[in-house]
Amino acid sequence: MFVSPASRFATGARRSLSPFKAAMLALSLSLGSVPAVIAPAPAAAQEVSAFMQAVAEAASSSKTLSEYYRATGYKPIFADNSARAKARRQALLRAVQAAPEKGLAPYDTTLLEANLRAIKSDRDLGRAEVAMAKLFLDYARDIQTGQLVPSRIDSGLVRQVPYRDALQTLTNFVKSSPAAYLRQLEPTSPEYARLLKEKAKLERVLGQGGWGQEVPGKKYEPGQSGNGVIILRNRLMAMGYLPRSATTSYDAKMQKAVQLFQMQHGLTADGVAGPSTIEELNVSPEKRLASILVALERERWINMPLGKRHIWVNLTDFSAKIVDSGRVTFETRSVVGMNQSDRRSPEFSDEMEHMVINPTWNVPRSIAVKEYLPMMKKNPNAAGHLRLVDSRGRTVNRANVDFSQYTTSSFPFALKQPPSNRNALGLVKFMFPNKYNIYLHDTPSKSLFGREVRAFSHGCIRLQQPFDFAYALLAKQTNDPVGVFQAHLKTGQESVIELEQHVPVHLVYRTAVTQPKGGMEYRRDIYGRDAKIWAALQKSGVQLRAIGG
Repeated sequence: MFVSPASRFATGARRSLSPFKAAMLALSLSLGSVPAVIAPAPAAAQEVSAFMQAVAEAASSSKTLSEYYRATGYKPIFADNSARAKARRQALLRAVQAAPEKGLAPYDTTLLEANLRAIKSDRDLGRAEVAMAKLFLDYARDIQTGQLVPSRIDSGLVRQVPYRDALQTLTNFVKSSPAAYLRQLEPTSPEYARLLKEKAKLERVLGQGGWGQEVPGKKYEPGQSGNGVIILRNRLMAMGYLPRSATTSYDAKMQKAVQLFQMQHGLTADGVAGPSTIEELNVSPEKRLASILVALERERWINMPLGKRHIWVNLTDFSAKIVDSGRVTFETRSVVGMNQSDRRSPEFSDEMEHMVINPTWNVPRSIAVKEYLPMMKKNPNAAGHLRLVDSRGRTVNRANVDFSQYTTSSFPFALKQPPSNRNALGLVKFMFPNKYNIYLHDTPSKSLFGREVRAFSHGCIRLQQPFDFAYALLAKQTNDPVGVFQAHLKTGQESVIELEQHVPVHLVYRTAVTQPKGGMEYRRDIYGRDAKIWAALQKSGVQLRAIGG
């Protein structure tokens, strides 16, 4: 009767909401009572058997439902006249009808409605019972851990979604207050709640016609005047960055408004409306709303305890933060992977276990054979800062090697860079061992941190202030974090400091981020991942909504 979660995710079938009409409500499996003539009655063995048989048949396509109904003796969850069953029906159907308010695709209840209208026997009632249970499982998974499967959208989305056990979810629902239980399925993070508020706000903006005319031209500076400045002024007022003003010149208040806009969009805050600023100013409210809907889906993918202390790396923001009890206690700029197929930084969560001071750079094989081997074929002494190491760990004299005989698959050596100030990893790396070989580290290339867009690495995350980052981590386990770190550093030898308490690390990708005190920050979709997610959400039936007029 309903498309299963697995098949729906696989096909991306669109769901359209059909409101429950008055006649169905009167029928009342939805919000009222079950017709007494067909309600299962324990005293009537033949009728109970018919109901049970129908439930067993309808549930056979779902391992979860088959197991649940067998274990409970085919006792109905929704399809009886008890107050509890009625409360479950009401809570589920109200939650489903409100799904678009949460950024979910609407659910097609047309077939359920038709079957409810056609109930004439216990077999019909049994089928309706299972249809409601399937609807519950669909909704529970969607609202709790997302409608989409990340790995099916982009190869960089390697996040392990914390899916809940469906049987346990159904069992807990039956034992709980239905409306309260359905509410607590949603992410409880402050970010999720604030995103929902901003979603509603932008839907009202769309209902009122948007933010007005786009800003023409390519650059406006303080002191300028003219029609373009007036349009810029009006756009800033409509977006909430500039108080109501009648100025016709680019005055100090407008400059301050532009700076605020720039800070909240990851731009250089110079107060000059240049090409990048104007491009971001002209992004439509529809596109910003789409970013929020994507962010809501991403919040569901990471609907789990993040850790009282955790590290939050937002790839689109080029930043790395240490968060303690919900408060950012340290922040530094970062450089992330280039926007190339084999260099984009992936998204996943893990645990930081230790840091390596004065690290050796073990050049990844992909880099060794794709970048350095061609160089050494032309000149055996190229990349002389790297040691050539054989399979037994012995350093090999390049003069004795004919590099021209090797291919990317047959190259038998490893390349290593010893600890030094010029080491590609800098003087410290922070390890959360993972199969993607991604970690946080220092770098000798400090100039890149001054760039507005900082996507230059092979995939790992470079930190602008790695020492201070290390001190902040070590402060939890020593009274002298600087002294401990520097003592290791001064040896010049590679050494490891274990973190006594491992710290969760979350590599995320958010183009829409709320501010705790209100307002939004937006970032560019540097890898195009959000565009892919939005296309998949639209395919599943998620739509932009306009409220009011």
